Amino acid sequence: MTVLLREAIGDRLRHARTNQRRTLRDISRAARVSLGYLSEVERGQKEASSELLASICEALDLPLGELLHKVAADVSAMDNVEVAPVDEKVEAGKRRSPEREGAEAGELEGGRLVSELIGNDLADLRISPPPRMSPALRTTISAPKMVAA
Repeated sequence: MTVLLREAIGDRLRHARTNQRRTLRDISRAARVSLGYLSEVERGQKEASSELLASICEALDLPLGELLHKVAADVSAMDNVEVAPVDEKVEAGKRRSPEREGAEAGELEGGRLVSELIGNDLADLRISPPPRMSPALRTTISAPKMVAA
């Protein structure tokens, strides 16, 4: 599976911003970037220049090297993901019975999300056997920074 660099960077920037519980408006003002453009960068629709990335990272208090390291890990992890071919014989809106899933040779079986997310990298997501606990994905969100008025 191929991942575009601008999409991986945008995902990481959005993740950093939302973990800090900050708004697009807050970051766009601090980075001196238009709100619309910042939104397009986060959605992977615009390719940000190195100057713009440095400005956004500074506004997020996120070292540029750390952002690029995490993006590299995400892209590497996605290079190892295999996607099962779509069965064109299956009609739209209809699914095969559970007994038939994976019956044909060469098909990949689906997995489940692990019950916990360890770390902040997408590379930390693993496919595992059915968990004994709730299959909810847990993330850690730090407390928002307090700003003196």
